[in-house]
Amino acid sequence: MLIQEIIGNAANIPLGSRKIDRLFLEWHECTKRIQRKKTGSGVDVAIKFLKEGQRLRQDDILFIDDDRAILVEILPADAIVITPVDMFEMGRVCYEIGNKHLPLFIQDNKVMIPYEEPIYHWLKAGNYDIRIKNIRLLNMLNANVQPHNHGGASLFSKIMNLASKQDNA
Repeated sequence: MLIQEIIGNAANIPLGSRKIDRLFLEWHECTKRIQRKKTGSGVDVAIKFLKEGQRLRQDDILFIDDDRAILVEILPADAIVITPVDMFEMGRVCYEIGNKHLPLFIQDNKVMIPYEEPIYHWLKAGNYDIRIKNIRLLNMLNANVQPHNHGGASLFSKIMNLASKQDNA
């Protein structure tokens, strides 16, 4: 079965009594434009998105007919969960993680990254409130890297100045 677009999401489209067949994906497979997988019931699915930047999300509908629907299910993975104490720390940790070009997820006012032992120890040494959890990584931030600004104030310094002004108010 060839899938070239996402039909919608089960949160917005009623599925009624259709049989649900799950396409199980790991977090890093959600951004792939071309891949071949099997659903939970063994249906061979070829995904070939023509547009750039499409991302599969939890409960996206890839196929639907009168009897069944194929939905995306993102599998839980080991992740480092960082609970920032304030917006200043949130900005700092996001900047530091982003500067390492690591995938970054924001969920429930927490910052999450897929577990890597060296990164875990680096964050622990930075005295961040961190935990390791096996969870679904659902809300990946866009990783469009912008050119660094070497001429004036960087975006990070502007954010830090704004955050410090709010802390002093």
